[in-house]
Formats: sequence, structure tokens, C-alpha cells
Amino acid sequence: MKKIGITGNIGSGKTLVCSIFEALQIPVFYADKEAKKIYSTPEIYKQMVSRFGKSVYNSDKTIKSAVLAKKLFNNNDHLHFVNEIIHPAVHHYFDEWLKSFESKPYILYEAAILIETGYYKDFDAIVLVTAPENTRIERILERDKTSLKDVYSRISRQMNEEKKMEFADFIIQNDGKKMLIPQVMNIHRLLTNTSS
Repeated sequence: MKKIGITGNIGSGKTLVCSIFEALQIPVFYADKEAKKIYSTPEIYKQMVSRFGKSVYNSDKTIKSAVLAKKLFNNNDHLHFVNEIIHPAVHHYFDEWLKSFESKPYILYEAAILIETGYYKDFDAIVLVTAPENTRIERILERDKTSLKDVYSRISRQMNEEKKMEFADFIIQNDGKKMLIPQVMNIHRLLTNTSS
């Protein structure tokens, strides 16, 4: 079974592309969603509260992502602390998750900052979902009902799309012009044909 990483900058349409792979019976591990669950586990909750206080959590112990993001923005010590406790927990959960899909030709691991963290090195190939910046901005504004300033702030924290292309084995263009399904099918055929 091959481990394939799939990434793309905010608003690129990673989730939509992953849903097409899922329709082909390919399992997808959504790292960012799993990380949000991990914040609620007793051990991580305790460490987070001791560092940031209870203001980063809702009353049901789910993480307040926007509040946490503000604390991490421009504070590398806080960011390093969170990465040091969350990333190993996500990777451990992923290793356990993998065991259920050993019969599959490949699986996808979806994460926004797969390349930035260096974790991309653990995968057999990387799929990058791309879209023009103005298209991504429109999608984020519509989806998150946020301000343009906030969108630019979030975009600025991610590696430039052109730079990410250097790490990609496959590129899916989600610009609204090129059809997605044929692009996904082509990658699927290549990955299933070369599976050992």
C-alpha cells in the first residue's frame, strides 16, 4: 500500500478533490480534522490549558480554532509548543488508522501544511491541489464569511504555491476551467498501476 500526501493552500479545494478520491473507494485521512479532535483528549487538554488558559476551549472542551490561531500568530514559541504536542499525536493516530486499510492500493493523507512541516518526506508521493490566488480568496470569503484582511493574513502564513510545486509529484489544477474528475482519474490510474 502506498502512502500519498495531498496538500494545497487554503481555498485550493483539497476537500473537494479528496471527495472524488473517496468516491473511488480510496481512504482519506484528514489530518487537520483529526488534530481538532486530539485537542479534546484529556492529556492534550491539560497541557494546552496550562499554557494558554481555558479561553482557547469551548465549554464542551472543543478547541476554539480562531482564538488559538490569534495566540499562535507571530509567536514562534507558542507555535512550536503546539506543534510539539499535536503533530506526534496525529502521526500516532494515523499509524493506527493505516492498519485498517492495508488491502488498499494506496491511501491519502490530507494536510494543509504537509510540506511546511517536512512531514511530506514520509510519503511515497505528493499531490498538490492548486488554484489562482484570486479564486482562492473568493472561495475563502464565501466559505468562512470572514474579512479580506483575515484571508490575506492566513494566506501569508502558508508557503507560496509555486514553491510547493517543487515538492509535488502530481498537480491538480482546480481553477474552475480544467475538469477535476479526469485529473483525479489519471492520478488514480497511475497509482493503482504502479502499486506493488
